[in-house]
Formats: sequence, C-alpha cells, structure tokens
Amino acid sequence: MASAEFTWAVPLDHPAFAGHFPSRPIVPGVVLLDQALLFAARLHGAASTAGWQVAQAKFFVPVGPGAELRFALQSTARGGIGFRVIGEGRDVASGSLVPAP
Repeated sequence: MASAEFTWAVPLDHPAFAGHFPSRPIVPGVVLLDQALLFAARLHGAASTAGWQVAQAKFFVPVGPGAELRFALQSTARGGIGFRVIGEGRDVASGSLVPAP
C-alpha cells in the first residue's frame, strides 16, 4: 500500500479568511479537504482530483493563517485513502477518501 506525507503552509492571505471569520480567521474544513484531495491525486500520480470523493471527515481543532500542516496519506486495502492532518504536534483533522463511482 502506498503512503506519503505532504506539507502545506496555510497562506496568510488565503481568500477563505475574508468570510471565515474576519475577526479571528480560521481555515474552513472544506479547504483542508480540498488539500487532502489534491495530495491524494499526487499520491496516485493523477492530474486532477476528479476521481475521488470524501467518505468521512472529522475536524478536531481550528487552524489559522500561516499554520504549517502535515498531511499523512495511506492507501487502504479497499482502494481508498485514509488521511490525517497534523499541525503543531496534534491532530487537526482526519478522514477517508474513496474512488468516485
């Protein structure tokens, strides 16, 4: 089974911060999921994320601008991908991706 780790620094000026939330910006969960999908495509050498969908996701702690995140991806025996997002030594999010039908 394939596995990989990817690092992503949350841009200080990410457009999602404008509406999420101006007084205390946090990365929306959908942005973390988008990054996980991008890294899943890379893990499998694909050019796009079109072949994957989110099966499950949990979010544990908020992430702010400038955070350094590590995405740990692991292929599963059933053809899916499990992922963990780690920031500052703790789990930020986790979930699983499955091939789109």
